Amino acid sequence: MRARMALKLADISVETREVSLRDKPARMLQISPKGTVPVLQLADGTVIDESLEIMIWAFKSHALQGSIHEASRALILESDSSFKKALDAYKYPERYPNQTQIQHRADGEVFLQKLEHLLSSHVYILSDDAGIADIAIFPFVRQFAAVDDMWWQTKRYPKLYDWLNVWVESELFNSVMTKNPTYQSKDSVG
Repeated sequence: MRARMALKLADISVETREVSLRDKPARMLQISPKGTVPVLQLADGTVIDESLEIMIWAFKSHALQGSIHEASRALILESDSSFKKALDAYKYPERYPNQTQIQHRADGEVFLQKLEHLLSSHVYILSDDAGIADIAIFPFVRQFAAVDDMWWQTKRYPKLYDWLNVWVESELFNSVMTKNPTYQSKDSVG
């Protein structure tokens, strides 16, 4: 989602193919043997197979370079590491029985509190203009909010709640959420 949003924002046209991760096309595995998504193959054959790297490429290559700075990188790194770990444990507590789901949620709330604080000074996370940090972090906050919608609706984090709604209702997000048919090919691997 975040890679698609960055590509769309940078006005980069790509051919999008949905793949079943249980039936990965041989072509996908040929260009990216690790077999994860997203995968972007550039016209020169270069392969980028991490969503954040695709975002950075899109921003740097297409006149959005000013949006990447150290504060963005640090916040995204925190989101992609400790917050994502807490999110996964919160979403799938049966896989992480060392704590209760509420304890996993509390671990994730450390990052939510940081975002709430940042949003008290700006419209978006780091400024009054949307940036790469907003797009990179948005999908994970959206997933976190969806785990327990009744809890999220209590608006414990009112600025973050409003920020999330702005993104969910945005044309940018909705334009990349169109579902394409799953790519079928005779060269699929089982």
